[in-house]
Amino acid sequence: MTAPIAHKLPKQRLVHGDLFIDDYDWLKDRTNPEVMAYIEAENAYTEEIMASSADLQTEIYGDLRGYLKEDDTSAPVQRGDYFYYTRTEVGKEYAVYCRKYKSLDHPEEILLDANREAEKHAFYTISAFKVSPDHERVAFVVDVDGSESYQLLIKDLSSGEILACLTQQACTFLEWANDSQHLFYTVVDRSLRSYQLYRHTLGESESDVLIYTETDGGFFLQLEKSKDQQYILMNLVNFTTTEVRYVNAHKPLDPWQVFQPRVPELIYKVASHGNQFFVLSNHEAANFCLLRTPSDRTEMSYWQPVLAEDADIKRDAFEVFETHIALYEREAGVIYLRILALDTLDAHRIALPESAYLVSPAANPDFTSHEFNFQYSSLVQPLSLYRYDMQTRQLTLIHQKEVPGYNPADYHSERLWVEVKGVQVPLSIVYKKSLRQNGPQPTHLYGYGAYGTNVDPYFSTAIVGLLDRGFVYAIAHVRGGGMLGPRWYADGKLQKKQNSFQDFIACAEHLMEQGYTSPEHLSIEGRSAGGLLVGAVVNMRPDLFRAVVAEVPFVDVTNTMLDDSLALTVTAYEEWGNPNVPTDYAYMRAYSPYDNVSAQDYPHMLVISGMNDPRVTYWEPTKWVARLRAHKTDHHTLLLNTQMNAGHMGASGRFEYLKQTAFKYAFLVQAHHNALTK
Repeated sequence: MTAPIAHKLPKQRLVHGDLFIDDYDWLKDRTNPEVMAYIEAENAYTEEIMASSADLQTEIYGDLRGYLKEDDTSAPVQRGDYFYYTRTEVGKEYAVYCRKYKSLDHPEEILLDANREAEKHAFYTISAFKVSPDHERVAFVVDVDGSESYQLLIKDLSSGEILACLTQQACTFLEWANDSQHLFYTVVDRSLRSYQLYRHTLGESESDVLIYTETDGGFFLQLEKSKDQQYILMNLVNFTTTEVRYVNAHKPLDPWQVFQPRVPELIYKVASHGNQFFVLSNHEAANFCLLRTPSDRTEMSYWQPVLAEDADIKRDAFEVFETHIALYEREAGVIYLRILALDTLDAHRIALPESAYLVSPAANPDFTSHEFNFQYSSLVQPLSLYRYDMQTRQLTLIHQKEVPGYNPADYHSERLWVEVKGVQVPLSIVYKKSLRQNGPQPTHLYGYGAYGTNVDPYFSTAIVGLLDRGFVYAIAHVRGGGMLGPRWYADGKLQKKQNSFQDFIACAEHLMEQGYTSPEHLSIEGRSAGGLLVGAVVNMRPDLFRAVVAEVPFVDVTNTMLDDSLALTVTAYEEWGNPNVPTDYAYMRAYSPYDNVSAQDYPHMLVISGMNDPRVTYWEPTKWVARLRAHKTDHHTLLLNTQMNAGHMGASGRFEYLKQTAFKYAFLVQAHHNALTK
């Protein structure tokens, strides 16, 4: 079977005097039978090329599944008189949501079995699950095709009856009022922007009450409840500005109040504490400071300092308890946890065991508790739940994800630093000690670098699957992410985006200079905005890489950013620029992977997309592959795998996810061992 060749139907794009001929714009029409025929032909070609790796895929899948404890249970979280947890069963794809009354020795009550719910669908994801304060109902949000067209359901936990099915374009943000009769939820517009807040009243058949509409297309509406259960907070955010509104959770019918009107470039987060609010903000503090203000005087002019800004420490988030505050900080790319005693304002950091790791929030529902829960993992340590007594300073391991057959002592990880024109770029690596070679060996480099998002060193059994096959695994923490604070993000966005690409290339070269790998042994991977990263880099330096995996890659940047009807386009102007502005257009036009495909040799490439993806529409990777086929001068393998029943996040079931990972890794192993055939 020969590779499918998409026919050309030239369409002119003339913007700011720049003429671009788009031969594959026609692939955007999924109602066109020729489009679906082309995608099906690409899938058939991919299946045929990968057929020779069927045994290898089965072997890798078996290895990955062997690392999975199939009958696992999460650490229980106590809320009121109940202990809530999820568990999985042998051979089943999805979680079972459960609880026990007052004691873990009591009989189990199943609230929702996602396996049963998923039987009717090829895709099924629960994206939010909120039990009412009186523990009698649960509101949950589901997606049944990967398109992020969510449905909100309310279930009576005694009878099992579905009390309400809200078919609007519900989003994943929902919160109960304290009376357990009113539920607030958000709705998305046609571009998937969460922009409206509604209030639903149990037992009422008339339309839900629209509370607020955000008319600025650049802002998202988010919802949360304060830890002390006093307020429901509406966070209106874009990438540079915040406005918070709130209502008393005991009085859900009251008007919502504005905490501090939005001011350009002012970002703040709030948490209530008795008759005051604590505020984490960049107000006169680029790295964020901690402030407080009376609950009846919330405007910025009343904010009083608690912890001043530190030029070397970025404060990312905080959790407020009755007697302490826990702050998530980042210094030199490493996350730290600082505990602040509210009576004395004395502060200290929690001592953690490694130099590079991921710390993330865990459930802390009890405002009055002096025990703080958080999650910890690293490239070698499985996900662990720790409990820290903020009074006695005692750290206790509560629960660790069991990984059958895995021994952390067999693996080594470290943080390297790569100089790029005077800038030090963090690079995390991990490998299996017994398989480390003296010379170059297969190495897989991952990157993202956008939206200020951090890709911290985290544990993944999927990564272990590569390490056990002799790979070195590395993460390039390039500019555009948030690893080194606000400046690190700013230096990799808008008209500094090229820094992300240069950083990634430098990390690849550093791995070679240090003897880990060579161009014949190095593969790279990115997904979504990380797909843009590897797509741009492979245009610039295809000679550096043996193979490329691009998942749901954002590669048709210029065309997508010119179409403000698409999901997230307008909100992303602050990330990529507005192409209606000539200088912004010229800059993104210069790096957009699709626009800059050229007649040159490319590495082996596997491109993965989701047919129902609303974030990176299926046609971006499809058009990119078609254009690559028409231009590339090599005989390397180029594959497009369109997942017909999935969206941006890929498969929803845990075993289906492992099968897709095994498919991807089989491609990499074959590429590294010259086993791919055109």
